[in-house]
Amino acid sequence: MNYLEFKEIRKKLKMKQADIAKSIGVGTRAVQYWEKGERKIPETTAYFVNNLLEEQEKKLNESASPVVFSNLKIMNVPLANQYAQAGYLSRFADEEYIESLPTIPFSDDVEHRGEYMCFEVRGDSMDNGSYESYLEGDIILCRNIRQDYWMSKLHYDKWDFVIVHKEKGILVKRIINHDVEKGIITLHSLNEYYDDFEIHLKDVAKLFNIISTRRKNNRR
Repeated sequence: MNYLEFKEIRKKLKMKQADIAKSIGVGTRAVQYWEKGERKIPETTAYFVNNLLEEQEKKLNESASPVVFSNLKIMNVPLANQYAQAGYLSRFADEEYIESLPTIPFSDDVEHRGEYMCFEVRGDSMDNGSYESYLEGDIILCRNIRQDYWMSKLHYDKWDFVIVHKEKGILVKRIINHDVEKGIITLHSLNEYYDDFEIHLKDVAKLFNIISTRRKNNRR
């Protein structure tokens, strides 16, 4: 997204520079730099303002009433991108480290409460060419599953997962079986070139449901 596109979207949203800066979670000066073309607009910011515009246009199509953004609640979710994932593995319990990570703004969905984290997808193990795929570079919004819930059967028929494994690293997988008695889960890749494998939950540091995915517009 270039500075002219950003400025045009802001005007369509009928938001001042200070308003959109607050929604994104940055200072007004950053917006001013972007609109002058002095700094590159982050991809995550481009995703967010495009989503805001799509939401506005959808509501305008459904109703003649004007869209009001004053009550829009935004949550800024920490992002472990591909470069930060090694650090996240060793410091996921460090609140100061988590607060130092870049964030991505999301509309606060009242149906989903809890601890959130975003991860950038690496590799092609979850890409089988279908609409279910997670492509390299996708940003996935995830919700933490508390460890006491691991003792019951996971709802793997409803969600895909991010597994933070103490040795294997950050894994984006589908769970196809959960042996509650043994504490073992079977992980499946959508890409048929990768074999299923089992891991023990005692070797897992964090477990997340995948809530949503953000993808560049020029990708499938």
